Amino acid sequence: MIRVNVIRKTFGASVVLDRVVFDINPGETVAILGPSGIGKSTLLRIVAGIDTAYEGEVERPAALAIVFQEPTLLPWRSALRNLTLVHPGLSDDDARAMLGKVGLGDKAGLFPRQLSLGQQRRLALARAFAGAPELLIMDEPFTSLDPATAEAMLSLTERLIAEVRPATLFVTHARSEADRLADRILELRGAPATLAPHLIRNGASS
Repeated sequence: MIRVNVIRKTFGASVVLDRVVFDINPGETVAILGPSGIGKSTLLRIVAGIDTAYEGEVERPAALAIVFQEPTLLPWRSALRNLTLVHPGLSDDDARAMLGKVGLGDKAGLFPRQLSLGQQRRLALARAFAGAPELLIMDEPFTSLDPATAEAMLSLTERLIAEVRPATLFVTHARSEADRLADRILELRGAPATLAPHLIRNGASS
């Protein structure tokens, strides 16, 4: 169980997040909706443990993976080594198998600059899932992709989540993406941002 209890997050004198409290069950995908700039990425950084300057606490497993808006790959390492360097216990054969699952089986020796943006995003997904994380955090991973590539990435992400079954926290401003991937949708509103007083489950408010 992942437990998030953010009492307050400030930047200087500005309160950005206020009383953001929720849980994520094992194997559950929770989407956070909200307009740009409301604090969705800030919340993800807190949940991931990257940002520790806040009031409150987060209970999370040690085995977590993050997929950022940008692929954040190691440009001086091949696709294969982008996996094995992050996951030292991963064999080359297992890494190649993971690349095959995301459609990059023939790209193991290529460097990120030799890959298209869509292929770089696939590599970032492969890196995240290769370690079988207990918690997966995704920060708008389909942004800036053309519709066909975004659809392919959504389908791929669905398959990988169904296979690995991590608890997943997924931030987006696109309701269609949230409806597609999430078991439960939460919405950030207001200034400072807090969760809306209702939960949206499988497309129905409660």
